[in-house]
Amino acid sequence: MHKKMTITLDEAVYEGLYRTVGKRKMSQFIEDLLRPHVMDTSMDAGYKAMAADKEREDEAMEWCNAIAGDMTHEAR
Repeated sequence: MHKKMTITLDEAVYEGLYRTVGKRKMSQFIEDLLRPHVMDTSMDAGYKAMAADKEREDEAMEWCNAIAGDMTHEAR
């Protein structure tokens, strides 16, 4: 269910928003921007899924170790 809301924006911001996304898409654009900041579970579920992916975690660790190894040969 959607709720209607009235907000006030600086005229230049409104015009930029209008040019960028169009009048009929402003609400969805703003909702998409705000959602990750106000919904607690959006990123948590993604991070849990990534951490549960053993192959991905192994590849990430291999990459990190390779980078660390490269740094040991850097001139100081």
